Amino acid sequence: MPTLGGWRVWRMNSDTLDYNKSKTLTVSPPHALPPTETKRTPADSERHKEHDGAGEGIVALGKFNALHIGHKELAIQASKVGIPYLLSFVGMAEVLGWEPRPPTVARCDRVLSSWAPNCGNAAPKEFQVQFTSVRHLSPMEFVEKLAKELAVCGVVAGENYRFGYKAVGDASELVRLCDEFGMAAYIINSVMDRHQDARNMNRLDLKDRGQVSSTRVRRALAKGDMEYVSELLGRPHRLLSMIKDWENFTSTSSKQMVSAPKSSLLNLPPKDGFYENCALLFGEHEPVTCRVSIDTTHIHLEMDRVDFVDEYHSRNSQVLGIECCKSRVNFA
Repeated sequence: MPTLGGWRVWRMNSDTLDYNKSKTLTVSPPHALPPTETKRTPADSERHKEHDGAGEGIVALGKFNALHIGHKELAIQASKVGIPYLLSFVGMAEVLGWEPRPPTVARCDRVLSSWAPNCGNAAPKEFQVQFTSVRHLSPMEFVEKLAKELAVCGVVAGENYRFGYKAVGDASELVRLCDEFGMAAYIINSVMDRHQDARNMNRLDLKDRGQVSSTRVRRALAKGDMEYVSELLGRPHRLLSMIKDWENFTSTSSKQMVSAPKSSLLNLPPKDGFYENCALLFGEHEPVTCRVSIDTTHIHLEMDRVDFVDEYHSRNSQVLGIECCKSRVNFA
């Protein structure tokens, strides 16, 4: 399967989806603590033996929208001292009145299995908490919830992490409170954008010091700069589309074409345009070179004819994943 030079497209099943380098897709829905048993090597088991039981989780704190390289670093550091978890809040945008927008990473598409080699062969799990249940908590009440209700043994956060009602708590207070409740706290430096310059800085965001962020990923997608997006994510951006009806499916002796409405997209697409050097993958089939174009209403795929595409076309509903790396061309 190609990793550079275009897009990769593959068919996936519903529910939460993970992709790893062996070209397999597994269902792995968000978990609640305590974590389930994870297969490890003897060395991994020895390293994690002190964390067996309900309190074995090390929770990474942040807003895990894009799952970029900064988020990955939090998971890596968590894995060094326990079983890594990502704590994310559900319903935050609705409660705070933010303008609705599609997620950068589709909610049913998690890439965490690909982080396992960097996390002691244990893919991080995602633990979701309703934002309404923590919104009005003071910093002390929030840490108490982590310690007593979620029964974790430690947390990892970035140096700019804020928490508690109206974000009054900072990283130093997190360390102090965790110590009071018998938990370890690990604060790590921000992962910086190698291409930080005036074009990428958000002058209206006082927290933007040049670190990798989900905001930078969204801005790069809006420009169609897929190489930059891949650098920020540490992987190609994957676009998911739930196709219930294959519109304008055309199959000739040499070509196959399919279109789907933008309303079928489950996450944020790049800027409208033509994308060459793409690859199409269905299940365990070998990738097929294809071309992708996105306009104001639809996404279109075109490829050389392969028989197994006709087979999938006959099914009622498909989830297509489209990975993009580079090669964006503007519409005329």
